[in-house]
Amino acid sequence: MIKVGDTLPAVTLMEYVEVEGNGCSLGPNPVKLPEALAGKTIALFAVPGAFTPTCSEKHLPGYIAQAEEFKAAGVDEIWCLAVNDAFVMGAWGRDQKAGGKVRMIADGDAAFAKATGLTLDLNGKGLGLRANRFSMLVKDGKVATLNVEGPGKFEVSGADTMLAQAKA
Repeated sequence: MIKVGDTLPAVTLMEYVEVEGNGCSLGPNPVKLPEALAGKTIALFAVPGAFTPTCSEKHLPGYIAQAEEFKAAGVDEIWCLAVNDAFVMGAWGRDQKAGGKVRMIADGDAAFAKATGLTLDLNGKGLGLRANRFSMLVKDGKVATLNVEGPGKFEVSGADTMLAQAKA
């Protein structure tokens, strides 16, 4: 499993872009991690899936509500990652009004989750391989803090814990 001090894997994730600009076309666009993380501080958190009850009621809303505080603490961007496709992540972001506050990043084939060892096997529940619920502060592509939840838990990966770590 990835740990503090490690560099994030050089995988390409996807993001649904609704407004064309800066060379981005509408629809799914690649997010190449080494390039996207270079020189930035990112508060990255992952959820088992978009539109799930805990993720929609607590996890994502906490980050959206505190987006300005993260910026004030030196965080350049907040990313929400899930093993869903870019269309689903885009729809969830619209539903939750995340635009301009939290980037909704799709790990459609679980490449990031597998490469970091942060997987959650929900095959027995018909949901396949997912990302474990976690949060991390990433500085210039390296993991500065890492908070991994136990199965079925929501205790350390929320916005309050991550914001306190960003301010430290």
